[in-house]
Amino acid sequence: MSDTFERETLGFQTEVKQLLQLMIRSLYSNKEIFLRELISNASDAADKLRFEALASPELLEDDPDLRINITFNAKDKTLAVADNGIGMSRDELIANLGTIARSGTAEFLEKMSGDEKHDASLIGQFGVGFYSAFIVADKVEVETRRAGLTADQGVRWTSAGEGEFTVESAEIENRGTTVTLHLKDSETEFLESFRLESLIRKYSDHIGFSVLLKNAEEDKEEAKTVNSATALWTRSRSDISDDEYKEFYKYLSHDFVDPLGWSHNRVEGKREYVSLLFIPGTAPFDLWNREAPKGLKLYVQRVFIMDDAENFLPLYLRFIKGVVDSADLPLNVSREILQHSPHLDAMRSALTRRALDMLRGMAKDSADNYAKFWQECGQTLKEGVVEDQENRDKLMSLLRFTTTHSESDKQDQSLQDYLSRAVDGQDKIYYLLSDSLATAKSSPHLEQLQAKGLEVLLLHDRIDPWMVDHFGEFEGKSFQDVGRGQLALPEGDGEMTQEAMNDENKPLLKKIKRILKDRVEAVNVSQRLVDSPACVVTTEQDLTPQLRRMLEASGQQLPESKPILEINIEHPLVTRLSAETNDKRFGDLSNIVLDHALLAEGAQLENPADYVQRMNRYLLDIEAG
Repeated sequence: MSDTFERETLGFQTEVKQLLQLMIRSLYSNKEIFLRELISNASDAADKLRFEALASPELLEDDPDLRINITFNAKDKTLAVADNGIGMSRDELIANLGTIARSGTAEFLEKMSGDEKHDASLIGQFGVGFYSAFIVADKVEVETRRAGLTADQGVRWTSAGEGEFTVESAEIENRGTTVTLHLKDSETEFLESFRLESLIRKYSDHIGFSVLLKNAEEDKEEAKTVNSATALWTRSRSDISDDEYKEFYKYLSHDFVDPLGWSHNRVEGKREYVSLLFIPGTAPFDLWNREAPKGLKLYVQRVFIMDDAENFLPLYLRFIKGVVDSADLPLNVSREILQHSPHLDAMRSALTRRALDMLRGMAKDSADNYAKFWQECGQTLKEGVVEDQENRDKLMSLLRFTTTHSESDKQDQSLQDYLSRAVDGQDKIYYLLSDSLATAKSSPHLEQLQAKGLEVLLLHDRIDPWMVDHFGEFEGKSFQDVGRGQLALPEGDGEMTQEAMNDENKPLLKKIKRILKDRVEAVNVSQRLVDSPACVVTTEQDLTPQLRRMLEASGQQLPESKPILEINIEHPLVTRLSAETNDKRFGDLSNIVLDHALLAEGAQLENPADYVQRMNRYLLDIEAG
């Protein structure tokens, strides 16, 4: 049955129009990237056909030899990249080339800066490589027939990259896809055999399919196989150069920035598999979308199985790119079998350890590279502290923080660095949770610790309130939140206990508590404060204020919780409060002290209007009296 249809003219998705104009106008210095992207797409199509043919061998028709053909014609100024892979139906063609199916296109456009080198590095991260063809072509034509369809069900797509494209039926004998570029007059360099050969070897030598090059004007000339057509991960590490690893990573991830590191390992014995893992130099655009497809490319005995095999690494390592090729998993393996396979569990555990060891090695041997990694992807390791108790100690050593010792706002201090600066008698690792770094740096909770030379971790990322509950200990030291409960500091000579300080000031504390009974759980003399009049703390049993605010913002109903007010008995404002004989002014000033303490730790006042009225009354009373 024929599915032919008339020629249709359709419009690009709005974001694609913007993208095409930016790419056509901006990326001239990186124009050669188009060839790598088209070859990579062709390779993916061949991989997908090989996988589908495992269950449906008839899809291979009478042409089981998968390959990529590149044909150039200097007279016609055309360059064609053809594959005999899976091909596309009409609906698939429109979906893939009329829109950008992957999310993140808006972010891509926002990041485009006009800096050609920078902009080109974004292309792969956002899955828009096909459109790079318009950098060198003023017209692109795609002819495709999906494997399993008949010749009269082929489709032709044509566009000049100016907002519209046409789709029409085409008689196509061979399955697969051919992308024909009608090159601009200024791009004839891509019609030279030597230039094309060098680009293919540079970018695509590692592809596991033959890439053949032919001059269409030479009828008698045989197509020449340019690449080695050997899967890189199957070769010995000693035979692979660093440049080859880097190019393979770029092919695999569609990234244009070199990886920061990699690990190539072959496991033999009870379980046999090869893994090749890469640490990216830039964060994937969808790093923080935990629902987005992610994982390693899975092969079984060099047969492609799936693109995003998420079962081989935990979710917090979703930035890792790579390949795993197993000799043991059955070829008809399904996702359900993968999820419940003891063999897979063992591989997942081993690959996780290898990825973490790779990061630990980088942190030890290349601090600059690890700093780049942490800035781009490191925050996901905090998820691992919560989710992966088996590897918690390794993950803890990989974390980086801003501390009161940091010379900049960067998260560049490890827990090992922190402990190397611990003072005599210090048996705690102190940290402070806050909504922002600026709020943390100015927090009154730090005053006494800084006076004693005690360093504090300043935790201000959204995940930190969850992470700290899973810290446990590190190298025998427990963690203490300086904004929660009683503060245990290394004891100094002659220092009073909390109970003794409260007893000495019991009348004042009792009077303040009576005024603030609906707003605070208790009032104590502070061991934390030096320069500030007051601060608020939570009990050990309560949620931290940061976590409470996040949960409430998400719509969760939480039981009421009151903070503990701590006052600095030596501060002039508290001295004035203690000497106040007017009950009304005492009440206003007590509430003002509490309001200021809440504001200092980033909280929002329940009734800002009451605060303003109290403040106005108090100021007027002072002026009058």
